[in-house]
Amino acid sequence: MRSMLLAASLAITSMLSMTAQVPENLVVEGVPAITPELRKDVGRYLEFRAAAFNSWHPQRREMLLSTRFADSTQLHLVKAPGGARRQLTFFPDPVAGGSFEPKTGDYLVFSQDTGGGEFFQLYRYDLADGKVTLLTDGKARNSGGTWANGGGRFAYTSTRRNGKDTDLYVNTPATPSSDKLMLQLSGGGWRVSDWSPDNATILLTEYVSINESHLWSFDLKSSLLERVTPKTGEKISWTGASFAKDGRSLFVTSDQGSEFQRLCRYDLASHQLTPLTPNLKWDVESFDLSPDGKTLAFVSNEDGVSVLHLLDAKSGRELRTPKLPLGVITGLEWHENNRDLGFTLSSARSPADVYSLDVRKGTLERWTESETGGLNAQTFIEPELIKLKSFDGLDISAFVYRPDARKFPGKRPAIISIHGGPESQSRPIFQARNNYYLNELGVALVVPNVRGSDGYGKTFLTLDNGFKREDSVKDIGAVIDWIRKDAALDGERIAVMGGSYGGYMTLASMVHFSDRLRCGVDVVGISSFITFLKNTQDYRRDLRRVEYGDERDPAMAAHLDKISPLTSVKKIGKPLFVVQGRNDPRVPVTEAEQMVKAIRENGGQAWYLMAKDEGHGFAKKKNADFQFISTILFYQEHLLK
Repeated sequence: MRSMLLAASLAITSMLSMTAQVPENLVVEGVPAITPELRKDVGRYLEFRAAAFNSWHPQRREMLLSTRFADSTQLHLVKAPGGARRQLTFFPDPVAGGSFEPKTGDYLVFSQDTGGGEFFQLYRYDLADGKVTLLTDGKARNSGGTWANGGGRFAYTSTRRNGKDTDLYVNTPATPSSDKLMLQLSGGGWRVSDWSPDNATILLTEYVSINESHLWSFDLKSSLLERVTPKTGEKISWTGASFAKDGRSLFVTSDQGSEFQRLCRYDLASHQLTPLTPNLKWDVESFDLSPDGKTLAFVSNEDGVSVLHLLDAKSGRELRTPKLPLGVITGLEWHENNRDLGFTLSSARSPADVYSLDVRKGTLERWTESETGGLNAQTFIEPELIKLKSFDGLDISAFVYRPDARKFPGKRPAIISIHGGPESQSRPIFQARNNYYLNELGVALVVPNVRGSDGYGKTFLTLDNGFKREDSVKDIGAVIDWIRKDAALDGERIAVMGGSYGGYMTLASMVHFSDRLRCGVDVVGISSFITFLKNTQDYRRDLRRVEYGDERDPAMAAHLDKISPLTSVKKIGKPLFVVQGRNDPRVPVTEAEQMVKAIRENGGQAWYLMAKDEGHGFAKKKNADFQFISTILFYQEHLLK
């Protein structure tokens, strides 16, 4: 009897311990208790920080940036390279980003949603007293916020009219009641790109798919909307556009006549497109024109690595550019002084941090140095780029992170980590928490770019569309084959994980390759294309139909149902960990619920973790910490044993 009482007491203690560890907004099913020893061991890997450049102050050499000190990312002001980060916003939910009013900089406008629902609202923050004023309706999804030249007004899009279409609005933040609907539009892919130099015209981008978009101009006086780019039978992508200083031409990135996104000049009168990077066989992924209109800074994506270029805007002549550390550059923006270029840089051995380049002196300055939990990031493993043939002879690639063979001798287990999108690209950025797998568990990370990934040309981008969807899943089969042939990797211990579309790929891989995989981790993944397209938010549905297929067509509906992991759930014979946010507007929580239910009804094993205060992935530190430690437990149980 005493032994039974002792056992019961220990069980109750374990349950209470587990409850105490679980953040109150999490629903946890099947996940074992996290021991204090494991939490302590993982602790340093939970304390990585990152910073992202947002905006230059227009009159002073100061920066607005995003970073996290407590549980969620907030806005901070930094007044000099390496200076203190002064926190401006203090909210339970993350702030998505902000920008200074571009004339005086007396206030800034920032974007924020609630609980990860992505119904973003725009707010004014007054630097003098920290007062915050709501600028939008408080309910709809409000996106963008592009300032007029000289400041004062900004244009953005909103779904407030019907929840589906993204209409054009103009707001004067100093007078919030000025908010005005300027143009009703059809579709959920409209974005504000720029204002003309005289502020008479707003340039709009209509996004149809990653392979097709169009540019339009809206005359504020006449309310006339006119197509800028020609209407042809060819699908052309125009991914960036801004007015030249004379207002008679645009600088754009386009794949017209090319496999890759080229930086071009587009003459508005003659419609002539002149490539400025004709010999560059990689995508130009971002650019920014200096305030005086003389210099173009642009970033090319070369096998996943960012390369910064400077171009004379008038002649198109490339200027000498200092070589930057290898990594990925985002958030490119000139200061009003025409010499300082701000951006965010991330690499395998450095978290995302904020930098500026003085283009006259060629000097690089680091504005932030994000903490790494006391770990020496310079010792972290840099990836090896491998290329392999898929089932049909197509060349695909992957970044491979290998554990230190001296510390972990013998064949090592591997995790295949698949990106989302599906039109995203895995790149050699800072692995943050994932370094625990490499440095403490001795698990290799194989991060592939299967067909349909961005960065390898527009043809490669379309190879998984519609009826070709499962060809990208077969690419994972080729990656598994490669792992099984690699002498340093253990082909009998392979896991697969991914988020969003990568979550679908995880589930599909578990269906097709269950005999060759140990387990899988699905984060906010699609389990059925039919229910996904039915339940995703209205403003997204048509955009996703272009990529995945239109379920209203009977033949396509039959195909989508056939390839959905939920349809073939009986083929999943290995353990699965499913992670989901309840407020996810992209992949609804029902996708996770129905998959977990089906796995369990089929006699399979499924751990489940759901956050009531998150959306498309976990953004709050306490939730993300619990998710990561739970994932380690899952791999210890199902991959490492």
